[in-house]
Amino acid sequence: MTLPEGKYSMKELTWFREIYDLYYESIRSFAYYKTGDVATSDDVVQETFLKLWSFRDKVRNESIKSLLYTIAANIIKNQFKHQQVVYQFEKQSDNDNTSESADSQILTEEFNQKLQSALAEIPEGPRIVFLMNRIEGLTYNEIAERMNLSVKAIEKRMSEAIKILRSRIDLKI
Repeated sequence: MTLPEGKYSMKELTWFREIYDLYYESIRSFAYYKTGDVATSDDVVQETFLKLWSFRDKVRNESIKSLLYTIAANIIKNQFKHQQVVYQFEKQSDNDNTSESADSQILTEEFNQKLQSALAEIPEGPRIVFLMNRIEGLTYNEIAERMNLSVKAIEKRMSEAIKILRSRIDLKI
C-alpha cells in the first residue's frame, strides 16, 4: 500500500505498518464476507487504511480494531447504496426506452407543469424543506441540522408544503 505523498515521521510510518500488518487479513476477510468479491474487498481494505491514515492523530490505540471494522462496514454500505442508485437509474432508463404512448407523454408534461406551478406557490421555507426531503432524500433531522431549526419546525414546514401541494394537485404526495 502506498501512502499519500508527504513528509512523515518514522514513528508514524512504523505505527501504521504495524497496524496494517496486524489487521490487513482480517479486514480483507470481513470485506470479502460482506461483498463476496475479491477485487471489491481489496478496494475496501485500501480505502479503510487510507481513511485510518488520514486521521491517525485522533486515533486511540485501544480502539483501532473496532474503528477499522466500522470504517470498512461504512465503506461497504456506501458502495451498496451507490450500486442501488446505479441500478435504479438503469432501471429507469430501461423504462424510458420502452415505447410510451403520446397521451402519457402529454399527461406527464401537464403534471410536471402543475407541479412546478404548485411548488412556486409554496412559501420559501416550506418549499426548501419539501425539496430537501423529497428530492435530496434528507431526513427531518438532517434538514433541521442544516437549517439550524428544530425537528418540530421542519415537520410543520413539511406539513404546510404538502397541504398546499395537495390542494393544487390531485395526487397523494
